Amino acid sequence: MLNYLAPAVRDVVSRAAVHDLEEVRLRLQRPLMLKDRRGYFYLSPQGRPSPPAQGYLVSAEDLSRTLQLITEHSWYAWEQEILAGYLTLPGGHRVGLAGQAVYAGGRLKTIRSISSLVFRQARAVPGVADGIIGQVVGRSGSQVLSTLIVSPPGCGKTTLLRDLTRQVADLGFQVVVIDERSEIASSYRGVPQLDVGKQTDVLDGYTKELGVQHALRALAPQVVVTDEIGHQSDGWILAELARSGVKVIATCHGDSWEQVKRRSWLKDSAAFFELVVILSRRLGPGTIEAVLRTG
Repeated sequence: MLNYLAPAVRDVVSRAAVHDLEEVRLRLQRPLMLKDRRGYFYLSPQGRPSPPAQGYLVSAEDLSRTLQLITEHSWYAWEQEILAGYLTLPGGHRVGLAGQAVYAGGRLKTIRSISSLVFRQARAVPGVADGIIGQVVGRSGSQVLSTLIVSPPGCGKTTLLRDLTRQVADLGFQVVVIDERSEIASSYRGVPQLDVGKQTDVLDGYTKELGVQHALRALAPQVVVTDEIGHQSDGWILAELARSGVKVIATCHGDSWEQVKRRSWLKDSAAFFELVVILSRRLGPGTIEAVLRTG
């Protein structure tokens, strides 16, 4: 990932004593920021943690050079991805973009005057789902329980979901991942960069609605996996999968099952989930607070 940073920024970051790098944030004329397992911090030009006033200021040249590297000197070749607000790099790392929206005919045409770039490190953590796979699949190993992972932001829900997907698929189930934002498999040009299992098909960039239709029509899944459900239309998606006898493993934002099941999109669909996993950061990202049977 660091190879895609402008040389001056790369030099600063490479000097830093980082513990499991998670993010690099470049904001025009503001101090360079990193995130590792300890949290967010600014870096001085010497690569040391520093107060904002002493941080390395990201220049327009830094942003321009970084954009050239991540787009391979061709902004237009990546226009569709740019309209989604991010680019995916080899290895599955993601770069979020912030700038000025340009509209034509009421539709977003492009983004210009980029002022911020957020690099997020893609990292699989094999084994992180070991503590729950026995409850999701059961001792017999013959059936998957539809499972909802409930978590506040930044608590490792996608990391857990990814490893759970891998383990379920490698137990012999046919799995389809609807990867709307390319975060589960971290696909680059259609190829998953992270291990999601030997029997997993990835629908990269599909909306959940179109992905479910495609999966049911063409891929014959036993399990469908998707991230961050919570829109009103998601109730219909869950009902469609239930009618087809397909199990679901999904995530949503929340602090508790009691809080989540009061939401309007889930009121008529809560019974669809047989197992609920609650995450927090109490002991670090991915802390499993509870595993609840809903039946």
